[in-house]
Amino acid sequence: MLRYTTPQSTPPMSPLGGPATPRTPGAGAAAEPTRPPASPRTPRPAITLTAPPSNKRRRRGAARSSLRAIRAVRALFRSLPILAPACRFPGVIPRHGGGAPRGHEGHVVSGASRTTGTLFGHRRARVTLAVQETPGSVPILLLELAMQTGRFMQEMGAEHLRVALECEKKPPGAGAGIGRTRLLDEPLWTAYVNGRKIGYAVRREPTEDDLTVMQLLRTVSAGAGVLPADVVGGGGAPEGQEAGDLAYMRAHFDRVVGSRDSESFYMRNPDGNNGPELSIFFIRI
Repeated sequence: MLRYTTPQSTPPMSPLGGPATPRTPGAGAAAEPTRPPASPRTPRPAITLTAPPSNKRRRRGAARSSLRAIRAVRALFRSLPILAPACRFPGVIPRHGGGAPRGHEGHVVSGASRTTGTLFGHRRARVTLAVQETPGSVPILLLELAMQTGRFMQEMGAEHLRVALECEKKPPGAGAGIGRTRLLDEPLWTAYVNGRKIGYAVRREPTEDDLTVMQLLRTVSAGAGVLPADVVGGGGAPEGQEAGDLAYMRAHFDRVVGSRDSESFYMRNPDGNNGPELSIFFIRI
């Protein structure tokens, strides 16, 4: 006896949802969304900062010190009077008719020298002071203050700011080379802002981030602004917080050397207002 079966209809196959085959593996899986490519990091500029001019002068002076000593001895002998056969010596010390000696006629006062000062740092990190002899040279001083950059900038906008940095003199016999340390080479300072103690300031060597900031600002003589964090880095912020962009303020400073234990830096306002807005004093007591 013959039996007839009704053929069952199969659902049509979709070209996008067909079964997986060796040629089209995973054709039935849903397509994953494509993510946009990450923006490339801005490359850092090449460091082309030169050595401070004062370092070059020190090297030249050290190389010619022996030659200068020989010339000084020769000049001393040449300045001595020639003894005549007579019993009288010629006068060596000239008379100025009762006036003061020549060395005291024009009193030499140490004038101010122009330098470039930059205050920079991430808003939640400590502010750093960099002093350069020229905008395109390596800083001769890099000092990190115990104050956040954002707070420091706020105080500068409110009133005239006076920063006093004090360090102690080393007692005699404390070590070799006592008395030969330059004032700006002292490693640790006690910092005061408008008479209020804020903590300590530490001198440190410039890092790669510091040199990058100086390189980016080498053509800026005076001004303020913000540098992107992806170029200058984001170090120095508290743990768990983002440092954000780097704020900076650059201006010309008049450097006045009062003595071996005191120096002052007065910021010159490019707008021509009365008096500088920022004064920095280094004192060794």
